[in-house]
Amino acid sequence: MLDRRSFSGLMLAGAAAALLPRAARAQGQPARNVVLVHGLFADGSCWSEVIARLQAAGLNATAVQNPLTTLEESVAATRRVLARQEGPTVLVGHSFAGMIVSEAGTDPNVSALVYVAARAPDAGEDYAALAKTFPPPPASAGIVFDGDEGRLTEAAFLRDFAGDLPQARAKVLFAVQEPFRKALLAGRTTQAAWRAKPSFYAVSSEDRTIDPDLQRFMAKRMNARTIELPASHLSLISHPQEVAGLILEAARGAA
Repeated sequence: MLDRRSFSGLMLAGAAAALLPRAARAQGQPARNVVLVHGLFADGSCWSEVIARLQAAGLNATAVQNPLTTLEESVAATRRVLARQEGPTVLVGHSFAGMIVSEAGTDPNVSALVYVAARAPDAGEDYAALAKTFPPPPASAGIVFDGDEGRLTEAAFLRDFAGDLPQARAKVLFAVQEPFRKALLAGRTTQAAWRAKPSFYAVSSEDRTIDPDLQRFMAKRMNARTIELPASHLSLISHPQEVAGLILEAARGAA
């Protein structure tokens, strides 16, 4: 039986926990949900092989269909999906979607962030200027525009974006790539959720779309739990087991 002092201590602890922001309570707690956001030259289906592994582990996984129009609209689409989740949620971004993760990841139910060969700017940082301090990635030369819409040429897609995938598979992905709007590239984040949330990063060491050393710099700056994969920019497709494993680690509440 609890004495009066013990009972009072439990009551105070419970009251203190109730006053904590949901963000503080979510961090360090096992997550039941994973929300995955794709970047340029892709759509939500690029997460299919990772999703299958997360579902097999008992997690509820949802891919955002990123409109790739403006940063604000892409963040809004992600927040709508986050609003449908119940309980702690791991937010995952590939490539450009790292900016979306950094902005939307302040949601109180987001318990951890996972970056997969992704941009990870600080709040207000000019990512383009940061990227210019590293060698230009070959894929940049393969971007072409039809008016306001940008996409990768087939040669650049196969060589510089999906270089470690079987060519037949890469050609299918090229056929369904989602064009992006020029305005998307002008956006800057106003938040850096990685400064307050446990963060994880999967570096692609053979990446020709985001320089691997830039990825390493961003991962180190955020003090992320980091793995390195001998992969192209599409590690989520060529190494789905390892990417899913990192997400599962984040979901278990590992800091």
